[in-house]
Amino acid sequence: MDSQKSPKETVLITGGGGYVGFRLGCALNQKGVHVILFDISSPIQSIPEGIKFVHGDIRHLSDIEKAFQGADVTCVFHIASYGMSGREQLNRNLIEAVNVGGTDNILQACRRRGVPRLVYTSTFNVVFGGQAIRNGDESLPYLPLHLHPDHYSRTKSIAEKKVLEANGTALEGSSGILRTCALRPAGIYGPGEQRHLPRIVSYIERGLFKFVYGDPRSLVEFVHVNNLVQAHILASEALKADKGHVASGQPYFISDGRPVNNFEFFRPLVEGLGYTFPSIRLPLTLIYGLAFLTEMAHFILSWLYNFQPFLTRAEVYKTGITHYFSLEKARRELGYKAQLFSLQEVVEWFKAHGHGRHPESCDSGCLVWDGLLVFILVTATLTWLPPSVVLSV
Repeated sequence: MDSQKSPKETVLITGGGGYVGFRLGCALNQKGVHVILFDISSPIQSIPEGIKFVHGDIRHLSDIEKAFQGADVTCVFHIASYGMSGREQLNRNLIEAVNVGGTDNILQACRRRGVPRLVYTSTFNVVFGGQAIRNGDESLPYLPLHLHPDHYSRTKSIAEKKVLEANGTALEGSSGILRTCALRPAGIYGPGEQRHLPRIVSYIERGLFKFVYGDPRSLVEFVHVNNLVQAHILASEALKADKGHVASGQPYFISDGRPVNNFEFFRPLVEGLGYTFPSIRLPLTLIYGLAFLTEMAHFILSWLYNFQPFLTRAEVYKTGITHYFSLEKARRELGYKAQLFSLQEVVEWFKAHGHGRHPESCDSGCLVWDGLLVFILVTATLTWLPPSVVLSV
């Protein structure tokens, strides 16, 4: 989609009110493409001229049909999802309805409306569920559904399969066919990201980031939002005839291509905001046990208080166990080339929005949080240890 393309080309972005969807929409708009953003929530930024926002719920086919009205959509970027992290991961019914039911609706709408291309935003987790993976590629099989520690990953796997299996199906009212592909991004970061980074910063500022866990040699991956936007645009191009439909029916891992220890990746953020990076390292099994207990507590108490879990089991796996993937297929077939970014722009963004440690910020509240954290860890340890060990103590 270069700047010479006709402005008549129209794309629809589900999840267009979110971080990645909105950034993708702005990038395409700058290239002369007509962009329709579809989401249940409006973007927090002002919408640039030339971009249309349609409010709607992906669980309702009628809402999706409304977004298509009056437009000849040539590509759909299906980014909308639910349940990626935190307490959202524990709402199984909504996760199922959005990730699976919503994808079914998008596929049906694409066929009805004669949309020739669909790019689906998936996740590393369709093949990962706590097992170590080093430089894996797209030949890896899907993780069996019963082995996923969270319903989000399970439903994203189901949805990705549906999208890729729909490749080559006939479009209604024409001789054309639907061509699909899936992108599997790593953890997303960038200035203004609203899902993961604010939660991490809140833990840092509340004095809860007192330890790291797992093997210091464990490696994971991240992807800057600009690299992910680039990958989406390249994927849509690679579904076209002039590219030989090379991406048709294909999945692609997308990251910055720089495996790194999860906690070391965030060190510049912690120290850049003026806080001390933790020196305590705890066993992964202990933190997994704590996450399990937290999930159980949420299951029992959520009707009374829908609290934010400190960590979920899936998050422990994603942050503490080695899993990174080759970009060779994305480079070869999409022309993807990851640009180099750092967390410095993220640090500056948080500082510009009033974050960062002040000399007077650590008061008696820090001692309260420290005491609470020690209590939680001791309780988790005693709960996780075999009864014979606890009794002997």
